[in-house]
Order: sequence, then C-alpha cells, then structure tokens
Amino acid sequence: MNLPNILTMSRILLIPVIVALIFMDNWTTQWFAFTLYVIAALTDFFDGYLARRMQIISPLGRMLDPIADKLIVGALLIAFAFDGSFDMNLTVAAILIMMREIGVAGLREHLGAEQITVHVSDLGKYKTTVQLVALGAIMLIPLVPSLASAAYAMVWLATGLTVYTGYDYFKRAWPHLIDEKS
Repeated sequence: MNLPNILTMSRILLIPVIVALIFMDNWTTQWFAFTLYVIAALTDFFDGYLARRMQIISPLGRMLDPIADKLIVGALLIAFAFDGSFDMNLTVAAILIMMREIGVAGLREHLGAEQITVHVSDLGKYKTTVQLVALGAIMLIPLVPSLASAAYAMVWLATGLTVYTGYDYFKRAWPHLIDEKS
C-alpha cells in the first residue's frame, strides 16, 4: 500500500456515496455530492503525479487507475440517465461513451493476455479529463441552471473525444489483432 494507490482506492470508494447523494435530490446533498466528486476527480491527477514523483509506480496502481476512471464515469452516466438529468440525446451520448470504455477495456484484456501493450495516447488522457469536467458540470445544473447548455455541450465534446480515442486505440491495436500469432 502506498499513497497513490490509497488515493485511487478512495476514488472508487467515493463513487457509491456520490451517487447516493445525487439521488437524494436536495440542494445540500447536491453540493456535498459535487464537493466529493471534485475531490474524487482530483485524486485522478494526484495519484499519477505522486506515483511518478515518488517513483512508486506499481502493477496495482496501473490496474486500478483506469478502472477507477471508468467506474466513476460509468456510474455517473448511469445515474444521470436514470434520474432524468439526461434527455434521450444525452442518453445516446452516455451509451456511446460506455460502449467505447467497455470495448477498449476488453481490447486491453485481450492484448494483455498476449503480452501486447498499446499505450494510452495523450488525447486519451485529455478525454478522461473532459469526461470528468463534463460530468461535474452536469452535477452543477440543479444548483446553477444557467450552466445547462454549456454542460450539455461538454458532454458532447467528451463523447466525441471518447469515440475518436476508441477508434484510434482500435486502429493502433489492429495489427496485433490480425496477426496470426495473436
């Protein structure tokens, strides 16, 4: 156990609390949910930063960090589709994001079994940041309704980046998929 891994695990543990607070649907719990969400999202930056700075990059951390990212994004997308925060168009965006995230996770699993690594691109890292910012903006709509248009636009930007980086990841993995040895 080290500090970066503890931060990553804390992000995972905060997810059900954040979702429960969102479903309580009152001003105080919405602010508390948003505050916890910001803390969780910041751990995404600090766990990697500290691991590199302290030179304690671990197999556990390399595994847990992308899982934590996908869990928080996926849980909030589902929560917002369920509670009506998303209309049909944003639900389609949520489905596209989930399809990419699950597809890339499956691809990584397959390639990992073959000892093949396709590294995450810088754009893939920005994609996660845009997803987190967009979902935070959606969380703020009940508290600051004037943010709705900007929040919806951010969700679509996140969707575009998500779909593109998924395409790019599959494109870079394709030679390994068609290789007779894989």
